[in-house]
Formats: sequence, structure tokens, C-alpha cells
Amino acid sequence: HFGSSVASYFIFLRWMYGINMILFGLTFGLVMVPEALMGKPYGSLPRKTVPRAEEATAMNFATLWDFSGFAQYSVLFYGYYNNQRTIGWLKFRMPLSYFLVGVGTIGYSFMIVIRTMARNANEDGGGDDTSFNFSWKMFTSWDYLIGNPETADNKFASITTSFKEAIVEEQESRKEENIHLTRFLRVLANFLALCTLAGSGYLIFFVVRRSQKFALEGLENYGWWERNEVNMVMSLLGMFCPTLFDVISSLENYHPRIALRWQLGRIFALFLGNLYTFIIALMDEINLKASVLFLFTIFNRHMCKDEDFQQLEEEKIVKYNMTIWEASLYNGTIPENSTAPPIQVDPADVPRGPCWETMVGQEFVRLTVSDTMTTYITILIGDFLRAVFVRFFNYCWCWDLEYGFPSYSEFDISGNVLGLIFNQGMIWMGSFYAPCLPAINVFRLHTSMYLQCWAVMCCNVPQERVFKASRSNNFYMAMLLFILFLSTLPAVYTIVSIPPSFDCGPFSGKTRMFEVISETLEHDFPSWFGKVFGYASNPGLILPFILLMVLSIYYLNATSKSYKEANLELKKKLQSVRSR
Repeated sequence: HFGSSVASYFIFLRWMYGINMILFGLTFGLVMVPEALMGKPYGSLPRKTVPRAEEATAMNFATLWDFSGFAQYSVLFYGYYNNQRTIGWLKFRMPLSYFLVGVGTIGYSFMIVIRTMARNANEDGGGDDTSFNFSWKMFTSWDYLIGNPETADNKFASITTSFKEAIVEEQESRKEENIHLTRFLRVLANFLALCTLAGSGYLIFFVVRRSQKFALEGLENYGWWERNEVNMVMSLLGMFCPTLFDVISSLENYHPRIALRWQLGRIFALFLGNLYTFIIALMDEINLKASVLFLFTIFNRHMCKDEDFQQLEEEKIVKYNMTIWEASLYNGTIPENSTAPPIQVDPADVPRGPCWETMVGQEFVRLTVSDTMTTYITILIGDFLRAVFVRFFNYCWCWDLEYGFPSYSEFDISGNVLGLIFNQGMIWMGSFYAPCLPAINVFRLHTSMYLQCWAVMCCNVPQERVFKASRSNNFYMAMLLFILFLSTLPAVYTIVSIPPSFDCGPFSGKTRMFEVISETLEHDFPSWFGKVFGYASNPGLILPFILLMVLSIYYLNATSKSYKEANLELKKKLQSVRSR
């Protein structure tokens, strides 16, 4: 009913749903369930207990909706997990499992995206055969085995839409245009798009500065909007800027397929700037200046400095304060060689150290939930209520609402595709700090599939110019791969370079998170295996291996291009022989 371009979005969404089911199975089966069944129960440790000052509001709906209170001190977030090497009667190695699941989800995602791109490239390697296109559609499109009336109606709509797509392709191939006017309009459109991107970046910068001021003055003194201003502004920009880009793209007079890619690229730049501005705001909020400098190195190639690790200084202060608190239990003295029995203190009364990993996970969960709610509200208001207004008020209005303003809405392919891609980027980036994120995303994708399908069939109309989408989704996959790479950088940098919080999480007490691997090799494997692993991880061996891989990829890519050109040449020869 709506053409292959709209269908490509739902095919892509279904594929993403399958990926997230695998990620959910890994995090749920190897991290959350073992900790819930075999780990120490709630209330046994300070990291598993709501502080005394927060107990009164820990079960309030507003607190739980903000993923604080009991939700914060649960298996949903990083800080709840204990650093004990083995848990339960199975001796399950929780820190090792948490680390391997985090690394494995990223590795699996890279593997499946690249494999899908390679399979799509093979399917699309022969090019399109447009010879006698309308004749083939006229005489071979109908399926004479159809016996169901609804299936027949759907097949009729599919054939009609395919004819519309073929007509648009033929019109675009024969179109003549004023090249000078077209170039001027395209330059103007790009200038307006750059101005929109710059304005969006300045607005986010301004809102982040305001949120930092609110945090310093105390968020409890402000209302709901001030506490969620950054998330709401990012969601609103993601909702209105794509519409503005769509208006700007009407000046360029591109082929619909090329116009869609330009639209995707502009919204991609918008969302990417918003996402990394959000990350920088998070890192600044928890005083991780080193992470901010690292993010800037992606663009500026500067090196981070050791004096920027202010998180360590903050933890030293907290550790000292906790030592003073423990000493106060012994009448204000700190004996050097104390033999007194330990004092039993309720875990809710024990002072807590900073847990920046849980803070990061909470922000990603909140952003995912707010983005989901914004999407659903947009569908209900922007599509459903608009369609109801046009349908029932058209009879008593001054002009034709269906063909004039506001009319029925069209399905926004570019906005929905990029919203799906960037939401997945947040899942990849935040699932290490919040193991519940894949489960939330599975629920989001499941409901989005049916809600958006209902909205398209009931509230939207096909585009004025239905165009044929490419036979592969490799353009979507390329953007998804780029987002996966950008989402992996902060998480990998955190694992390799930033010390974990000393008072929460499965890696507390370690200098770096990856030390869990060396600890496992030391205690659970023979000494010769540790030596072999050390030799294999030597940079002198890894760098030549990477160089060999790059050369192999270059060779295979060149071979693939030559085979593709040979196939196209053979196809031309066959067509010339057939036309004789």
C-alpha cells in the first residue's frame, strides 16, 4: 500500500528486534538472573540497600519513574552487583561474566552488522534490469493461486504501487532541468541546513549550562522541567528539526531516493551532535574531565592528561570521610592495631562512595524512556488526532482539509529510521552501566512495530511520489555501523582507562575493569596459559596481525569490485545478444 521505501523501514525494525532479543538474552541470562538468584540479597550490603535518607520516598511513583529509590538499588543498574569472585553454589564468576557479556554484546553486534552488509551487497551485486520493465509488470505480476479476497486486494495494491514506482523512475531518467537554478537552490538548502544544525548545537549547549547551574544549586529546589530539561530539549529537537529539513529538501529537486539519503545525512548529523553533547554533559556532571577530553580527541586528536582524573581525588576524600566515620564508632579514636570486634551497623546507615557508573546508566535509561514516550505521543497527536480532525471536520470547513492544510500526514521514513538507529546507539553505549537497557529496548521495538504499523495503515497516506527503494538496506546498515563504532568508543575507554568506583559494581577494588581477565588467568588457569595469553596480547604481535587483516580486506574488496564489474559486463553482452 505504501511502497517499498516504507516497507524497508519495517523490515529494518524487525531485524533490529531480532538483534536486541539476542542482547537481552545475554544480559538477562548471564548477568541479571545469576545475581538475583545466587547473589547476596537486598539489604545485605550498603550497595544493595537504599540509604536511610532516601527510604521515605524510595517507593514513590515519581522516584521509581525517575529510576531512583528501589529501582536504583536493584539488578537494573551496575552499582548493585557485588565484586565477589564467585557467587552461589555454582561458583558463578559474576565479575568475569559481567565483563565478557559487555564485550561480547559489542563484538556480536559488529559481527552481525558487517555480515548483513556483506550478504546485502551480494544480493545487490548484479544491478537492476530495467529492460521491458512495464511489460514484465503487466503480464507477470499477478499470482493466479490467490484464493482469498483480502490477499487479492493486497496483491492488487502492491502491483499498483510498483507501477507508480516504475513511472517515477522513468520520469526521473528523462527529466530536464535548469542546471544553474538547481545548483543555486541546492547551495541555499545546504546553507539553511547548516544554520539549523548550528542553532540546535547552541541550544543544547545553553541548556547543558543551565542544567549544570541547577545541579550546583540543588535539583530539589527546582521543578520537573528543570530536572529533565536536557532530555526534553533533545527529544523536541529530534521531533521538529527533521520536519524543517524536509521543508528545506524541497528546494533541491533531487531524485526521491537521493533526497531521502540527504535527509538521512542531515538528521544523522543533528542526532550525532545531540548524542555527543549529552555524553559530554554527563561526563562533566560526574567530574570525569578525562572522558570529556577523550571525546574531543575524536575530532581534535589531543592527548588526555593525568591531572584531569578528578574522580580519583573525589574518591580519596570520600574514603577518608568513611575512615573518620568508622573511627567515630570507636569513641573518636583510630587505633593502629585494633583488636576490637566489629560493630554491627545497618547497611542503610553506612556512608556511600560515588557510583558514577550507576549515574550514567540512569541517564541513559531516562533518555531511552523519554524518547519512547515522545515517539508514542507524536504518533497519537501528530498522526491519529490529526487524521481524526481532517476526517470529521472536512465536511464543515472552509476549504478541503484532505487536499489542503493540514491534510493527512505521510510516514516520515528518515526521522523514524534515524530515531531507531540512535536509540540503538544509546542501548549499545549504556547497557554496560544498565543491564536492563536491552530489555527496555525489546519492549520498545515490540510495541513500536504494531503501533507504527497501525498508525501507517489507519492515519497516514502514501507519499505523493512513491519511489522504489534499493534492494538492500546497506545505507541504513552503514549508518548503524558508524553509530556502533561511536557508541563503542566511550565504553571501551571507560573499561581501559578510567578506574571503576571503589564502593559499587562488580569491579570495585580494582584499578581498571579489564583486570578481571588477568585475575581469572592467575587463579583459574595454569601458569603456562597465562604466559601464552601474555605473548598473544603483545603489541608487537597484534600490530602485524592488524596490518595483515587490513591488507586482506583491501585485497578482497578489490577482487569483489572486479567480479562485480565482470558480472555487469557479461550482463550487457547478454542483453545485446537478446536484442538482436
